[in-house]
Amino acid sequence: MVQAARIPRKVGKVNRAQLEDVANQKWPDLTAADMDAAVRTIAGSARSAGIETEGVN
Repeated sequence: MVQAARIPRKVGKVNRAQLEDVANQKWPDLTAADMDAAVRTIAGSARSAGIETEGVN
């Protein structure tokens, strides 16, 4: 059996302001030291789900 190669596909796009909004909502559940770390955490989860992130290193 031959498996097909998995092709990464972007399913959406979020900017930093949207990521900050999500981070504010999730703040009590996050272990991040500050807002920038929280945004990076949320951005990493978004990228793993196939969402393109803008304004985050």
